Amino acid sequence: MSLWFWVLAACAAVYATKLLGYLVPQSWLVHPAVGRVSAMLTIGLLAALVAMNTFSAEASVTIDARLGALLAAALALLLRAPFIVVVLVGAGAAAGIRALG
Repeated sequence: MSLWFWVLAACAAVYATKLLGYLVPQSWLVHPAVGRVSAMLTIGLLAALVAMNTFSAEASVTIDARLGALLAAALALLLRAPFIVVVLVGAGAAAGIRALG
């Protein structure tokens, strides 16, 4: 099968999933457990995304400037810096570590 078949199949699956979301009864969505689970899933997915983007390179685990940038940004968050400052601190840390290495 060609790549285009799989691309179109994935598009159809995503569209069907979105359509199913509109068919969920409103009474299910206002249940407190749904709110708690969706909040936990969001945090877990974001943490997984950060971990994958920090420690993966092609098909292996790697430690490089991204780890330093993450630690610097986490420190800025702990110091309650505004979001733009956190981003700039992380970018600056990555640039500095790469310049030294």
